Amino acid sequence: MEIKTILITQARTGSTRFPNKILKEIDKKSLLEIHLERLNQCNKISKIIVATTIKEDDQLIYKKAIDWGFSASRGSELDVLDRFYQSVKDENADWIVRVTSDCPLIDPVLVDEVIRFVQERDIDYGSNGLIEHFPDGQDVEVFKFSALKTAWENAKLLSEREHVTPYIRNNANGKGNNLFTSINYPCAADYSKIRMTVDEVQDFELIKILIHKLGTKMSWQEYTDFIISNNLSKINDDIIRNEGLLKSLKKDS
Repeated sequence: MEIKTILITQARTGSTRFPNKILKEIDKKSLLEIHLERLNQCNKISKIIVATTIKEDDQLIYKKAIDWGFSASRGSELDVLDRFYQSVKDENADWIVRVTSDCPLIDPVLVDEVIRFVQERDIDYGSNGLIEHFPDGQDVEVFKFSALKTAWENAKLLSEREHVTPYIRNNANGKGNNLFTSINYPCAADYSKIRMTVDEVQDFELIKILIHKLGTKMSWQEYTDFIISNNLSKINDDIIRNEGLLKSLKKDS
């Protein structure tokens, strides 16, 4: 029987640091459209769902996703774990892939590689970010639907509800617990200082340069090498990685 793997990308217009960032355009295409077009090249995905919020401003994201031929759903703005679960609970999915829409240049080949790596080993949760060696903006998480359901039923902390997967990671063997198995998809070198995500205006400026110089069809490694050889990381290397999660963890305590 064919494995059903559904990719969910979370998307909203609300951002304290850079409002409406995913609808900002480069050469008449929004970052969200570039992101979805790249993900549409994945071979191991059965379906892509854009999970946005019930806020009035995010009706536009829902409409655009549908107009472009993707599935979309609307749910809680802050309880993103619930938004994720509600978007996929009736899909009979075996596996879930989580990415975020502020990563316009996410690499579809890398997404497929992480999916294959995790599924072949039958691990509950796998990611290329448990050890952060890939550039920020190339993060892929792959987990069983059963793990998502368990997290949805049991997660209590703000950080666990707001960021979808901390409950799974915190209760996995990688953290010395036994509720889930977890594995990291390794990177050949440490590129953690490279940013291809869009949290701030400087990030957007860097993505603009990459797209103007290289287009939207290159691999993560080609974009990374270009950033390094042209010393472009100085544009946005003062921004803290995973700042949103760090803020949530602070509120937990």
